[in-house]
Amino acid sequence: MRTTYDEADDTLVLHLSDKPIKRECSQYWNTHVSYAEDGTIVAVVVLEASKQSAWPLLRSRAA
Repeated sequence: MRTTYDEADDTLVLHLSDKPIKRECSQYWNTHVSYAEDGTIVAVVVLEASKQSAWPLLRSRAA
């Protein structure tokens, strides 16, 4: 798995597999899931990731 974040677009992509993408569907207006032909998830895309508290992935709780 690898993660990429585009700061200019505020887009987070979680790459779960290198398989070719067969289909994509939206789960919500800002979350899209890509599937391989065998039905496994290839990637998850989160739009406006920082606004949705999806980025950064780990937040420090230190004051």
